[in-house]
Amino acid sequence: MPIKPSSKTLLHPQEIETYYVLPTIRRYFALTLKESGMKQKDIAQLMGISSATISQYSSSKRGHQVQFPEDLIVEIKTAAVRIKDRLSYFRETQHILHRIREQCLLCQIHHQFSDVPDDCQPHEIGCHVKKMGLKPSMKPIMPTMLLKQ
Repeated sequence: MPIKPSSKTLLHPQEIETYYVLPTIRRYFALTLKESGMKQKDIAQLMGISSATISQYSSSKRGHQVQFPEDLIVEIKTAAVRIKDRLSYFRETQHILHRIREQCLLCQIHHQFSDVPDDCQPHEIGCHVKKMGLKPSMKPIMPTMLLKQ
């Protein structure tokens, strides 16, 4: 199959999440936490970002390139209220990323920002939601196993 010329860069789904989806999720989390009365410096510390980043979220200079459907925005704002520490921040972020994949929104966003092949099927590529299970012969990789001795 010939490759068609495109003005868009070819990005992996994970790059789309990193460059576009995660900043938008962070923006909604930060703004919701700020609206709930949390101080900007506390939000920045909790999320591991700078106070300046929170200001950029507030002024739509950052995290505004993706338009989520209203029902997902409501879900993100609901998730933000459950964020109390960094562990819950990770958990809620992963929950929202899962929902985005589950609803095939990642595919829509991917097509918007990347030169995705016309015949791309998420189930064939592996960027869809699937139950992650280990085969009986596989052991989970523990964080301590990743550290160099």
